[in-house]
Amino acid sequence: MMKKCVDVSVSTDPVKDFQELVEYAKELQGQADLLHCDVMDGEFVENKTFDASFVKNLNEQTVTMLDVHLMVKEPMQDIEKYSEAGANIITVHYEAFANKKEVLKALKLIKEKGCLAGISFKPKTNINEIKNYLYFVDVVLVMGVEPGASGQEILQSTYKKISELKKLRQENKYNYKIEVDGGVTDQNSKLLSEMGADILVSGSFVYNSKDRSKAIKKLKK
Repeated sequence: MMKKCVDVSVSTDPVKDFQELVEYAKELQGQADLLHCDVMDGEFVENKTFDASFVKNLNEQTVTMLDVHLMVKEPMQDIEKYSEAGANIITVHYEAFANKKEVLKALKLIKEKGCLAGISFKPKTNINEIKNYLYFVDVVLVMGVEPGASGQEILQSTYKKISELKKLRQENKYNYKIEVDGGVTDQNSKLLSEMGADILVSGSFVYNSKDRSKAIKKLKK
């Protein structure tokens, strides 16, 4: 049996200064598979980060695929902006939609704009709530922590959710990738991969490492 290789999506979240972020993106080019752009509006989550113009700038300075995670209150308003800015994947949060009929509408818009469509859900949300969208998405982003702050420890319930998503994918012949965001380190990356994760998002672990290239390799092991 071939050994499974996970992709690493390095998060922008611990980096607070844009110029440093550009340097960080350049440093990890060819090592990180994706650059996970955490977009927070200060409403859906407490923190506030950069906007579409930052993503556009990043896109102009790096060839790494941009994995844009919208933690915003009104995702429908932002999809077009981020697709034009150069996003390769756009992930929206299930909880951001008061009217759940809008969820599929948003996912369709993402694909119309030529991006891969992702859905994410907070730790307290049950997988049953997002089941109806799984046939349509390219990525399911499992939050291993409450979204909004970097450096938290992974919640134990995360492993069960990954395993459930893997089972649903096999049973229904779906094609989505399972991505995990929050609390990912070299201590749990192997187990996350074994449970079914395809993409590991790393913020603090890679950013705070003395040797970032080595840190990415450790996650891929």
